[in-house]
Amino acid sequence: METSPTPQRPDLRSLSLAELERLVATMGERPYRARQIYRWLHRRYATSVEEMTDLPKALRERLAAETTIEVLRMDHEARSVDGTIKFRWETWDGRYIESVYMPEPKRKTLCVSSQVGCAMGCGFCATGTMGLARNLSVGEILAQVHQVNRYLIEQGLGEPPRPLTNLVFMGMGEPLHNFEAVKAALDILLSEDGPNFSQRQITVSTAGLVPLIERFGRETSVKLAVSLNATTDEVRDRIMPVNRRWKIADLMEACRRFPMKQGRRIVFEYVLFADLNDTDEDLERLARLVRQVPAKVNLIQYNRNEGLPYEPSPEERVRAFAEGLLQRGVQAMVRKNRGRDILAACGQLAAQGGPGRRPARGVQTGRLLRVL
Repeated sequence: METSPTPQRPDLRSLSLAELERLVATMGERPYRARQIYRWLHRRYATSVEEMTDLPKALRERLAAETTIEVLRMDHEARSVDGTIKFRWETWDGRYIESVYMPEPKRKTLCVSSQVGCAMGCGFCATGTMGLARNLSVGEILAQVHQVNRYLIEQGLGEPPRPLTNLVFMGMGEPLHNFEAVKAALDILLSEDGPNFSQRQITVSTAGLVPLIERFGRETSVKLAVSLNATTDEVRDRIMPVNRRWKIADLMEACRRFPMKQGRRIVFEYVLFADLNDTDEDLERLARLVRQVPAKVNLIQYNRNEGLPYEPSPEERVRAFAEGLLQRGVQAMVRKNRGRDILAACGQLAAQGGPGRRPARGVQTGRLLRVL
């Protein structure tokens, strides 16, 4: 697997404010120039130094010659009947990723990718069939957010300075497997001189990388979602290979250790498959599991993927499952699936660039477990 290759020149968008200050100091500039650059990048979504008109011309010329700004090329845009927009982006080295914009009356959410492909190999997920090509850089993660914000403003779909109200790291890839880049991107997204999201407006999802869950809780302040999807190790081993390394008991222990500062709760995501994890016995076991921590459950009716051998639970079973959890004192809701008609719903992202072209296949499930 390649690890976030970047162009030879440093990417301004990937740098923290402190790193920008050090950079401009090497160029003989005053520290306040770094804050100007930072705001252009993360508040005005600049894609070139030429846009930074309050910088001296000589500084702009030097920045243009010695640095770059990570920009994703929009390769394709697909619009759903429900208003969802799926963006397919091409990276500087010819890889393809997807992110999904989901508008609602009171919120505008972007589903963000953190890797090209995924090493988790979950048997029900289209991204999991791709393997992992590489991690995304900090700049590539941020570019999805910034370029969609800019797009919405330019298309008249949102008001400046930041049309997006919420972010969910639930796109392509396992965010905790790209821990350092995701953490650095979160720091910028939460910064006052940047987009200034609040910690309540960002959720990061994990398939269950147990050694990193507590660390993520200590070093970040955003919300955590855990893809549980089964109540027995037998079923979870089958659909989520990560469970072969860290069993459900290990995962729940990590969730109990997760710092619940600032009123945090863990969101358990539970995809419902017909005749696999939607029985009355599963309902009882799930209620017992999630009562161990401050939590709520998002139930998701499985979205079919061509070539994968799973079927969604019927809608009436999904509703009954939610009602059963509520009766057992568990806060639960059924998450609306958006963008099914454009393959943008949960578990359906598998970017293809051009006719039949997929990102190059990388390591498969198993390599990740040895690395960690």
